Amino acid sequence: MEKKYKLISAGKKTNSNGITVYRIESLRDFEDIKKGNKGGYIENEQNLSHNGNAWVSDNARVYGNAMVHGNARVSDNAWVYGNAWVSENARVYGNAWVSGNAMVHGNAMVYGNVWVTGNAWVTENARVSDNAWVIGDTMVDEYRKIKKNKGI
Repeated sequence: MEKKYKLISAGKKTNSNGITVYRIESLRDFEDIKKGNKGGYIENEQNLSHNGNAWVSDNARVYGNAMVHGNARVSDNAWVYGNAWVSENARVYGNAWVSGNAMVHGNAMVYGNVWVTGNAWVTENARVSDNAWVIGDTMVDEYRKIKKNKGI
């Protein structure tokens, strides 16, 4: 397997909970990412797959046992942590937090000041945005949209 990024120790940050995350740098071209592009922050290589076009960019952070893979993207100021997974073609961005055992996958989008946590799944073509929160044993699927100050 050819690696697609490396961790840059000069670009590390320590989260408020004491976890150190490292900026990533692309080692090769793939999709819209060019060799040498700086990405977001991950704790270790288990957080971002070297396969597919998955990427973490901007000030986004992925840490703990969290995983981003497939063609998924995490960007802006989003945080993915705990045992959360972002996969397939999913997008997590804005100030969104995905944590616990949550999964965001398919063509789902989670953005804004959103919190998805617990055993929640956001899947297929679902959209969770604005100030929404999805917690517990909940599934948001199909073409469902959750937004504003609403939670499930």
